[in-house]
Amino acid sequence: MGRTLEGKKALVAELKETLSSSQLAVVINYKGLTVAEITDLRRRLLPSGATCKVAKNTLMRIAVTGDSAWEPMTTLLSESSAFLLIKDDVGGALKAYQDFQKATKKTELRGGVMEGRALTEAEVKAIADLPSKEQLIAQVAGAINGVAAKLAIGINQVPSSLARAIQAVADKDQEAA
Repeated sequence: MGRTLEGKKALVAELKETLSSSQLAVVINYKGLTVAEITDLRRRLLPSGATCKVAKNTLMRIAVTGDSAWEPMTTLLSESSAFLLIKDDVGGALKAYQDFQKATKKTELRGGVMEGRALTEAEVKAIADLPSKEQLIAQVAGAINGVAAKLAIGINQVPSSLARAIQAVADKDQEAA
């Protein structure tokens, strides 16, 4: 039994709303996945703030038409499409998908769309390989801490060197006297 017109309109509105709050949309071919496997994928994506939507390509095409940020997605719409709509942790969500892909070996990544630009499969995988936000913050904090420590040591050495020089002059004067 197919969806009613009202149901389709509601799904298109839901897709538009989810897309408006997403940073990245990834299109995958989910052919061959069972309901349990799709549920597992959704469960893996949940902690990273991403959702997996299964919708007909026609409905997604209607949802992205007129929206310049998501319109490039129309080139990826073919066969059985599922959409990973990622809001917050892009790297974490893509890593969760890659873990799922390694476990099932049934899905195929077609590409994605980010900031109005279509991304190839290789570009999406490159984004997944980037360090997480927390890792980047830790790296920057470590670099800043290292610079501050070296600066403090350098500043501390100036008075110490001056004191040693004065002491050396005083010792020399004492020996001469």
